[in-house]
Amino acid sequence: MRIDIITVLPELLKSPFEASIMKRAIEAELVEVHFHNLRDYTTDNYKTVDDYQFGGGAGMVMMVEPIDKCISQLKSERHYDDIIYMTPDGTTLNQKIANQISLQENIIILCGHYKGVDQRVRDHFITKEISIGDYVLSGGELGAAVLCDAVIRLIPGVLGNETSALTDSFQDNLLAPPIYTRPRSYNGWDVPEILFSGNFPKIEKWREDQAYERTKQRRPDLLDE
Repeated sequence: MRIDIITVLPELLKSPFEASIMKRAIEAELVEVHFHNLRDYTTDNYKTVDDYQFGGGAGMVMMVEPIDKCISQLKSERHYDDIIYMTPDGTTLNQKIANQISLQENIIILCGHYKGVDQRVRDHFITKEISIGDYVLSGGELGAAVLCDAVIRLIPGVLGNETSALTDSFQDNLLAPPIYTRPRSYNGWDVPEILFSGNFPKIEKWREDQAYERTKQRRPDLLDE
């Protein structure tokens, strides 16, 4: 999988990809991540990427021309399955979306900044708009990092245990069940006996029941889906 990220602050984005699972995935050549500084696609001496909005109003707007030049150059080199714009008014990221994107071969992620991007970018280039929540950040870089982490961990070979991602919260619209490790007893707090029974069908049934009850209590909206 190849991910091209368009941003005005590449230095803000790079650190999450230099550690943990995403770094290992890149080093194992399971994914390529490339950063493109939008200022490299400007034509003036000031490397201007934003301007005042027509009609007045507070906040600067990212200009269409440098974004067009960057996306057009990338598209001339390969086919992209999606061109994603990180924006607070996009579709809220969930596990289903992450699963779908993880199956793609090439994607572009455009990070918004300032007041947002010229609407013509959204009308003519963007194929998917994604939000990480109902709040506003100073830019789309952190949202892009969240999206990449959610997607990259699903690529076969990235996690040590191939089935690990399949038992995460939100797979099958259920939260994950309680999990335990050593010691078996701590300060009088005991691990449920069922987990030591060796009866794996019963253990799986217990986990399913626990996942359902946790979802019912904490996120009943997931069960409606």
